[in-house]
Amino acid sequence: MSTVTVATTVDAQGGILVGDDGSPASQEGVRWAARLAGRLGETLHVVRAWSISSAPRPATATGGYVPPLTDFEQAVLDKLRADVAAVGVEEGGTVQLHVVHGAAGRRLLEAAAGADMLVVGTRGAGGFLGLRMGSTADQVVRHAPCPVVVVPVHGDDDPADLDTQVLTGD
Repeated sequence: MSTVTVATTVDAQGGILVGDDGSPASQEGVRWAARLAGRLGETLHVVRAWSISSAPRPATATGGYVPPLTDFEQAVLDKLRADVAAVGVEEGGTVQLHVVHGAAGRRLLEAAAGADMLVVGTRGAGGFLGLRMGSTADQVVRHAPCPVVVVPVHGDDDPADLDTQVLTGD
């Protein structure tokens, strides 16, 4: 009997790691990280963590049939490809896409062990109403083994100015 498994780790040795959950905030994080990686000539690792409850429904899921985890993994990768392309980042070469089964915070922290930098967007969805960072961003800021950049997204900010503010200190 053959056991097929899904990825639970990312081997990101060097480069910039960015978490993407498909939200507008994480998409801003991908844009920002892609611009920085391009400027620095670094590899960009875009990571999406997933579980069955957060994965898109695979095409093989039909009435009464629950597809294998590998089908869910492929559906997550297909969605990640579409989301990354939608923000103008092209997969291939120095842009690598990774999907990992498990909790986002944990998987990002594990992957960050080999990265030069970890980038996350924040939508402030976790915790108290006044908290500015979501729970995943808060978790990686507190425990990351590498430098972390949190890309803030505010309703009135121009996302194109975010990289200028960080790189110039303005």
